[in-house]
Amino acid sequence: MIKDNVRFYRHLSKDKQSIFQQRMMQFLSQVYIDGVQLELQDLDRIRIAASAVIPVFGFKEWHYTNLTGILLCPDHFNEILEFHSKGQDRNIGGIVGNGRFEKQMILSRKALYHGFKNTSDKSNTGIHEFVHRIDKLDDFTNGIPERLLERQYTIPWLKLIHKEMEAINANKSDIRKYGGTNKAEFYAVAPEYFFKRPDLLKKKHPVSTFLKLVPRNQHYHK
Repeated sequence: MIKDNVRFYRHLSKDKQSIFQQRMMQFLSQVYIDGVQLELQDLDRIRIAASAVIPVFGFKEWHYTNLTGILLCPDHFNEILEFHSKGQDRNIGGIVGNGRFEKQMILSRKALYHGFKNTSDKSNTGIHEFVHRIDKLDDFTNGIPERLLERQYTIPWLKLIHKEMEAINANKSDIRKYGGTNKAEFYAVAPEYFFKRPDLLKKKHPVSTFLKLVPRNQHYHK
């Protein structure tokens, strides 16, 4: 089932596929997943766990210490967890929790599934939200993952963010436009592109944005 639904997994060697499965099981044993107005299915758990493992698969050991639970909703929703309906101006597919939802994540099943089914775009809601969780390990979602980014890379990374965001907002970049919103969103959008369309990213951006950020995390080679 994983091979049929997770492209990243299909391109791994058999040995790495085994490790990937182990990492998924480890994640599922540490983080609870609840359905909101839906009955959880095995495929829900597979796609959520895969979303969690993909961004950190290059690290030998990883625990989302700032995440205890995930709420899965059937469709898009707004900030107060009401489901998206006609007339609302927000169409949210996922958020990292704050306030009463601290240490939780809320995902839309519709958005989660779209990220894995559509192989032609550069977006994946699951990966996007887990990258936000990585960013928030230092308690701030600001596009600067201090737990991962060695000090000597901080200034080059900030310069790169500024340059790429300017290009996005001037319609001179093929990175998803949402990445031009702020530094935190750029940090989440760039890895979506990197993990979903690595060949295209390499062609359009010969020195990958994400690899510039974490040079030692080169764990996806098609």
